[in-house]
Amino acid sequence: MAEAVAESIQDGAHLAVQAGTGTGKSLAYLVPAIRHAIEAESTVVISTATIALQRQLVDRDLPRLAKVLTPLLDREPSFAILKGRRNYLCLHRIHSGAPDDPQDTALFDPFEVSAMGRQVKRLHEWSSDTETGDRDELVPGVTDQAWRQVSVTAKECLGMSRCPVGVDCFAEKARAQAGRANVVVTNHALLAIDAMGDAPVLPEHDVVIVDEAHDLVDRVTSAATAEITAATVAAAARRCGKQVDQRVADRLVEAGEGLALMYEDSRHGRLEEMPPALGAALRTVRDSAHACITALGTERREDVDGASERKLALALLDDVHDTAERILDAFDEREVDRGDVVWLAGQPRDPHEAPPTTIRVAPLGVGGLLREKLFGQRTVVLTSATLALGGSFDTLARQWGLPPTGRPVVPSAEGMATSKLPPADDTDPPWQGMDVGSPFQHSKSGILYIAKHLPPPGRSGLHEDYLTELAELVEAAGGRTLGLFSSMRAAKQATEALRERLDIPLLCQGEDSTSLLVSKFAEDPATCLFGTLSLWQGVDVPGPSLQLVVMDRIPFPRPDDPMASARQRAVAASGGNGFITVAGTHAALLLAQGAGRLLRSATDRGVIAILDPRVMTARYGSFLRASLPPYWTTTDPEIVRAALRRIDD
Repeated sequence: MAEAVAESIQDGAHLAVQAGTGTGKSLAYLVPAIRHAIEAESTVVISTATIALQRQLVDRDLPRLAKVLTPLLDREPSFAILKGRRNYLCLHRIHSGAPDDPQDTALFDPFEVSAMGRQVKRLHEWSSDTETGDRDELVPGVTDQAWRQVSVTAKECLGMSRCPVGVDCFAEKARAQAGRANVVVTNHALLAIDAMGDAPVLPEHDVVIVDEAHDLVDRVTSAATAEITAATVAAAARRCGKQVDQRVADRLVEAGEGLALMYEDSRHGRLEEMPPALGAALRTVRDSAHACITALGTERREDVDGASERKLALALLDDVHDTAERILDAFDEREVDRGDVVWLAGQPRDPHEAPPTTIRVAPLGVGGLLREKLFGQRTVVLTSATLALGGSFDTLARQWGLPPTGRPVVPSAEGMATSKLPPADDTDPPWQGMDVGSPFQHSKSGILYIAKHLPPPGRSGLHEDYLTELAELVEAAGGRTLGLFSSMRAAKQATEALRERLDIPLLCQGEDSTSLLVSKFAEDPATCLFGTLSLWQGVDVPGPSLQLVVMDRIPFPRPDDPMASARQRAVAASGGNGFITVAGTHAALLLAQGAGRLLRSATDRGVIAILDPRVMTARYGSFLRASLPPYWTTTDPEIVRAALRRIDD
C-alpha cells in the first residue's frame, strides 16, 4: 500500500485502497506523504471522519514517525491539526462576554449558580490554562449550549485585524501552524467547506489523503445541508433589532411567525413541489431578511462591541436569507433536473407527534462537487476497511464523481490486487483501485451465520422468533455479544426481553454515555452491549469480550427518508436500479462496517450472526454478501451455537 500511495502521489492518478483492520494503513499512507511533503516543500492534508482517528494520528502515529524519519529526511517533519473555527475558544467572547441572546436570557450571567453557569465558569477558567483552545482537549466536555457562549463561527468572527485579542486567537494560531506544517490533519466537514467556499480554509496543498473514506459522501452532504426554523428567523430579527429601524426588524419577526403557521399546516417529508402558501411565506422571510441586511448597511468604523453585534446579526441574517433563497430556487428546475432535495422535518408514523418545525435543503449528490473541487485540483488517496461494495469499487466511485471501471475486486493469494487504470476520456480523472487484503484469515477465524429459517422482519418490532434466536446465540456465547440493531426501539425491546430470559449482564445504548458503556463491555467478557447506529462503526474491542456480533436486520434506510427516496428516484429516472444503487449501497456499507467489529486482532475468533433471512433469500442478497469479509458461511443454527460454546469454553 505504501508503494501504491507513493506511486499515486508521483503520477498524479487518484487511488482508492481497501485495507482491512490491522493492516497498518495509517503508516502506509503517512510515510510516502511525509516524504513527498519534505521533498516537494509542500503540504499534505489528511482528512478523517472521527475525532478518535484524528487523535491517533496526531498523538501517536505522527510523533513516532517524525522521530524515526528525521535521520532519513535530514529534517524533522512537522504536523498540525486544523478544525473549523467553531471548535476553538474565542478569547474576545471570553473577555467581553457573549452578547445577550433574547432566547436565552435566563442563561446569562455566565457565573450564575446553575448547570449552565458552572460550565461557562469552567470554560473561563480553562481559557487561562489551555494552549490550543481546542474543544476536544476539554475533558470532561461541556454542552453545545455552553460552548456557544465562548466560540464563534467564521461568519461571526471580527477578523484578526479588528479583534482586540486577534494576535492571541486560538483559531488563527491553529491556521498559522497548519500553514507551516508538512502534514495537516483535518476532518471531512472542513474538507467539504474548503471545497465549497470561495476563500480557502485549508493551507495550500497538492495531495489529500481521505481516511475513513466510506463516510466521505455523508459528511460532505451534511456540510452542504442547510435549514430554516421559525426560531432562527426570530433570533435573526432580535439580533438586528437594536441596530436597524424597529419596523424593518418587526417585518422579519412577522415573517417568521407566518412561516411557523405554515409549518403547522404542513406534513413532514420530502416536498416534490413547493406548496404555494409555504413558498409565499419563505419569499416573505427571504425579502424581510434582505431588508434587514440592507438596513444594517456597509461596514462602519464602529467600536469593537458594536462591530461584534453587527457581525452576529449579519451571520444570522445571511444564513436565513441564503437558505430561503436556495430552497425556493430548488423548485425552479424540472424535478428530474433538480440538484437539491427539500423536506420538512418531523416524526413520521406517529399522529401524536408535534408538526414539523424545520425545512431542510441538501444536495441530491455531491459527486459533481468532489469531482470538480477535490479530484480536479489535487491528487487524492482514499482508504478504508470498507470500500469495495458488492465486490467492486464502482459503487462508491460513482458517489465520489469518479468514472466506473466495471471490474470486480479480487485480491490475489498474497493479499494484493493488481491495480489498473480504468478507461477514461479527456475529462475523466484517472484513478485506480486496490485491495490490499487483511492480516486476518476470515474463513478460519470467523463464521458468517445467516438465520435463513426465520420469517422476514416485520414493522411492529422484533418477532418472537428473533428474540428466541438471539437468546440462544447469546447464551451459547456466554455473553460476549455486541448487538447491532436497526432502531433504538428494537435495541430496547431485545434488551428487556433478554434480561427476563438470561442471567447475563446486558447494557443498552442510552443508559449511559456510549464511551462508558463500551468500556464496561470491554472489561467484562460476560457482558453484552446492544445499541444502534453509532455502534455499527464505532466499537473497537479486541479479545474475549467480543466473540459474537448480531445484526437484527438489513439496515436499509427508512422508506420515508427524504434523501434516500429522492436519490432512488433520480437513479431510476436515468435508467438505473434506484433500490440497489441507493438503499442497497447504504445497507451494504453498514453491514460491512458492522461485520468489521468482530476481528480486531490476529487472535480474535467469533461469529457474525445476521437474523434477517433476506440476506440469503432475496435477489439483492448476493450483492450484500459480496460486500462482507470472506467468513465461512452457514445457515445452520446448531453449527453456530456449537461453535460459540467451543469458543466460550
